[in-house]
Amino acid sequence: TNPGFVVRITQAGLDYAHQHGIAILEKELARLKLPDISGDSRVLRVGKVHYELSRLRLRDFHLPYSRITPISNMGLQVSISNAFAELDGDWRVKFYFVRDHGSFDVKVENVYIKIILKLGSDNGGKPLISTSDCSTRISKVHVLFSGKFGWLYNLFHSAIESRFRKILEEKVCDIVAKSVHDDLQTYIRTLPVTARIDDKTGIDYSLVASPRATAQSLDADLKGEFYSLAHRSTVPFSPLPLAFSSDHNRMVYFGASSYFFNTASTAYHKAGALVYEITQAMIPKDTGFNLNTSTFSAFIPQLEEMYPNMPMKFRLTAPTAPFLTITPGGISLQPLVDAQAYAILPDSSLAPLFLLSLTGNVSAVINVRSGRIVGSLDVGRIRLSLKDSAVGTFQVRMMQSLMNILTSSTLLPRLNARLDEGFPLPLLDRIQLSNIIVKFHQNFLLLGADVHFQPR
Repeated sequence: TNPGFVVRITQAGLDYAHQHGIAILEKELARLKLPDISGDSRVLRVGKVHYELSRLRLRDFHLPYSRITPISNMGLQVSISNAFAELDGDWRVKFYFVRDHGSFDVKVENVYIKIILKLGSDNGGKPLISTSDCSTRISKVHVLFSGKFGWLYNLFHSAIESRFRKILEEKVCDIVAKSVHDDLQTYIRTLPVTARIDDKTGIDYSLVASPRATAQSLDADLKGEFYSLAHRSTVPFSPLPLAFSSDHNRMVYFGASSYFFNTASTAYHKAGALVYEITQAMIPKDTGFNLNTSTFSAFIPQLEEMYPNMPMKFRLTAPTAPFLTITPGGISLQPLVDAQAYAILPDSSLAPLFLLSLTGNVSAVINVRSGRIVGSLDVGRIRLSLKDSAVGTFQVRMMQSLMNILTSSTLLPRLNARLDEGFPLPLLDRIQLSNIIVKFHQNFLLLGADVHFQPR
């Protein structure tokens, strides 16, 4: 299934996310709990020595050098090098009739960790991430004992250092897997797969396939489909393939296809939301326009005889959902609107007068504000045709300027006010966008932005 919406995280975006992830992992590793260690060691010319190491305390764990790399058909690889840690604890030793105790310090250096993160999605289209592979290699462990028999303890330090190395190599990967599951997986689940827009519509942002890593980015294909809350059904058209551009100047890119926007039109049309009424109260006073039969009798003389000096209203409906086109030149559409005129009788009932068909070229301006796609429309000259009349025939073209004023002063501001509220982008929790760019391509709109994560 072709996506209606694509999200691309570039290497710069992955690097930014990686910084925050490594900071969390450092804190988790610094809380690592180590088990007590005990054993027996035979020392040449001394004999068997029994040792116990307890109260092992990890003072810190530093990950100074790391990088994240997308690996095609695998996922993400995190490589950590030259990490180091320091810990201390208490020791107790016994050989023959000699017993002693004290403290010790351990320096762990040249720690190398490689992590492979597997990406997927669940049945509901939410993203999943897990550790598919982890390996830790520690090149250097140095234990320094304090005490009056220091010379003796240092004779068997190699056995203890080997035990420390093995335990740490196992524990580090356990902590990595836990941190990915508890922290990273929990966080990416904040990506909304559905977003309620208003009381009529919502957006489906569920994944249509597992996120895929390429040599330069991480791409996620989303359904990108608006739907009516009351009447959700299969959309009668399919998304076209998106020839996603290779821009990499921003941390994240959003590709919103013409399918995405056209399902919005379909959903609002199906929900009965593309109906507008124009009355005198809605017309700005500075237009000097009175919506009544006296005004329109200049074009339809018989109106004054049939309904003398009566207020009027227009009911605007879209017989079909308006479809837009996205090209490198921008967004355009040619909506078809039916305008039914009524005379408002003294008893407040309505008398149908005539039905006009309105069409015209409409262009759109798109931007992003506060994590939402916002826009505004600009309408060119409106063309009229008469579809039906209860007041006889008349020259529609004479009414052209009047209908232009009526729609531009009432209908357009209402539409633009709704578009200015915007529609939410699929963003993880506490993500803010900046340095936004908007570009138009064939069949899709490309939005690029840098990302700022706002910690709690």
